[in-house]
Amino acid sequence: MRGTGRALLAATLLMIVGTLNVIYGIGALDDANIFVNDRRYILTNLNTLGWVLIILGVIQLGGGFSLMAGNTYGRVIGIIGGSLGAIGALLSIGGNYPWWSLAIFFLCIYIVHGIFIYGEEERAPGV
Repeated sequence: MRGTGRALLAATLLMIVGTLNVIYGIGALDDANIFVNDRRYILTNLNTLGWVLIILGVIQLGGGFSLMAGNTYGRVIGIIGGSLGAIGALLSIGGNYPWWSLAIFFLCIYIVHGIFIYGEEERAPGV
């Protein structure tokens, strides 16, 4: 199939991003020291931010594992999870690490692109 390698790479990256979001969500629920000082967040309550990150991470992990298995469900959930991750990265650009947020944004866009181009093989003309 066309784009199989890129779809597997996108599934692997989606599982990595999902794992990181779950870890960050648990850190936000636990009031870890990475979320301190006078920083402003989209969601003012760290517990809410933690649960949003955990749910997003679970969606991304589910999409990554399903995409790795080759299911259509994985494509749909992978596109949704990658798009939500890209939106979340754009919303966090104003923090202390704007280049990290831009890197995550472009990584999520690459994941969505890799899932989109996965499809049927192209046939030669006249066959």
